Amino acid sequence: MKRKRSDSLERLSRYVWIFKLTPAGRVLVVTGFITGILAAPSLEIPSFKTFLALFYVGFVAFLVNLFVRPRVEVTGRFPDKATAGHPVTGSFSIRNKSLWPVLRLGAGFFGLPRSIRQPGVERELPSLGRNEAATLPITLEPMRRGLYPLPRLRVFSTFPFSICRTGKAHNSKSSLLVLPDFHPLAGVDVPIGTRYQPGGIALTSDVGESPEYIGNREYRQGDPVRHIDFRAWARLAQPVLREYQEEYYCRVALVLDTFVTRSQWLRPRGGFPELEAAVSLSASVADALSRGEYIVDIFAAGPTLHVFRAGRHTAHLENVLEILACVDECRTNPFDKVTPALADDLGNISTVVCVLLDWDPSREVLMRAAVEAGCSTKVIIVRDTPPTMDYGAAEDWLGPILHVSSAEVFAGGIEEL
Repeated sequence: MKRKRSDSLERLSRYVWIFKLTPAGRVLVVTGFITGILAAPSLEIPSFKTFLALFYVGFVAFLVNLFVRPRVEVTGRFPDKATAGHPVTGSFSIRNKSLWPVLRLGAGFFGLPRSIRQPGVERELPSLGRNEAATLPITLEPMRRGLYPLPRLRVFSTFPFSICRTGKAHNSKSSLLVLPDFHPLAGVDVPIGTRYQPGGIALTSDVGESPEYIGNREYRQGDPVRHIDFRAWARLAQPVLREYQEEYYCRVALVLDTFVTRSQWLRPRGGFPELEAAVSLSASVADALSRGEYIVDIFAAGPTLHVFRAGRHTAHLENVLEILACVDECRTNPFDKVTPALADDLGNISTVVCVLLDWDPSREVLMRAAVEAGCSTKVIIVRDTPPTMDYGAAEDWLGPILHVSSAEVFAGGIEEL
């Protein structure tokens, strides 16, 4: 029972502070609280008169607010997707259904997630006559990728003194998918080869080299019976077999490192810079590879290994961005579990592109497994400080390792890998 009361009190205080009071109203409340403390010892000092004046202004505004709640009809919808770091705007049509004009009419989202800002929330219409309609644009600025629930849109009036709001929520709740921002690459220089893919045609929806009919030959013992060409057998009076081209194509694994150490305990509003840069760079690599004749397997190395396959006729870049938008940081080292799980697929993978946040023994074990499986490799380390372990010796068997900073990625300074 006490828990329910405390929750109700918390919701009420959030409602009053976030929605009911405007910025000017919050200043008035804080000022009134301070003057009230100063006026407590005596009723004769000037601070008491100041407190009394502020109280009457707030009381009149609250009382008038009770009777001027706008009755409006709202139509419109906010976009479902946005890009991190780029404002997104939705337009809402508001029609006044009251019997009198509505003064100082505004609209906005209140109680937004921490990583989304709403500039210009106090933008208002001076008045809206009876049965008149107007359009209000609402802009949000997402600072980090992710899937965010949006609160319901509130249409309100701040009449008479613009210190408190009155109104109600409209439209059903929705969500905003914020895709990672990235800069397209001119190309990705990775050693490419093809590998035989058993069952690959069903797996990749006819991507790459299909098992096309290339001719006939004499039947040899042990050949599959289903490939016998019975018409040719009837003509030649001997068993004849149809020959098909084997299922070979290039399959690239893009491994994204999401391990953020506990030393970085507080996530900034814009996310951890190095991780966000790694996600952005992974999106750039996926974009460059999607323009080629490759199958791209995206592995997000977290507590569990998330795998997503993209390529010609299987998925579009937008699907890849949606996956990358929802990848969160991992707080415990996942590579002890990820490496064995990834090793099962390495036999069918031609090239491994790793976007890492550091270089240490666990990551080195992952790359050794890729090399031992016969995969070509390319490693990019996104880190603003020197790696935990020097990677110079690993370049002898792994090839050149590229070390970039988050600032370089965000600025678009990487044109080719």
